[in-house]
This record gives sequence, structure tokens and C-alpha cells, in this order.
Amino acid sequence: MPLTGVLSISEKVSAEEIQSLARDLQLLRNQIQTVSSQASEYSITIEALVNQDPSRPVFRSLGNLLLEVEDRGLLESELKEAKESLDEHLGRLIEREENLREQYEKKASQFEIG
Repeated sequence: MPLTGVLSISEKVSAEEIQSLARDLQLLRNQIQTVSSQASEYSITIEALVNQDPSRPVFRSLGNLLLEVEDRGLLESELKEAKESLDEHLGRLIEREENLREQYEKKASQFEIG
């Protein structure tokens, strides 16, 4: 006869699986937030570059140096390419989060049913 409040081995594994999925979800959400912030920063930078007076110099940070940019078009292209890569990565992370959330909800409901 099982004791009340004592989980069987299969229930412990399920609880551990749920906790693991919850941790993975939290880590993934943190990654999504980070990548989203980076993509937003690129958007702001691209907008500032496009709106910058062409007669004024533009500088690019390289380590501790600020170097004047000679080819704004190339810089804009590089920034847009980097932002597109971040957006694609963000899309994959969001898709993975949705799949993980579905797994979490499925495991949680299975655990509740017993």
C-alpha cells in the first residue's frame, strides 16, 4: 500500500522532467530576450546611420578604437546582414520555445493525471 505524500519512482522522474523542461524554457526565454534586444539595437543603429547627415563623419568602434567609416553603404549592408541573421536566429528560438512549451504542458497534464 503506497504511503500518502510519497512519490513513486515514475512520478519522481516525471517531476524531474517537468522541472528540467521549465529550466530549459526559462533559459530559452532569456536567450530570446537577449537576441531580441540585440536585433533592436541593430535596427536603431541602421536607422541612425541612414538618417546621419552625409557630410558628417561616421565612426565604427573596433576594440578601444573609433575608426572613421569610408564606405557607409558597405557598413549599412553589413549591419543589415547581421540584423537579418539575428532575426532568423530569433525565429528559430521562438519556434523552439513553442515546441518546448507544448512538451511542458503535455508532461504537466500527464503528471497531474498520474
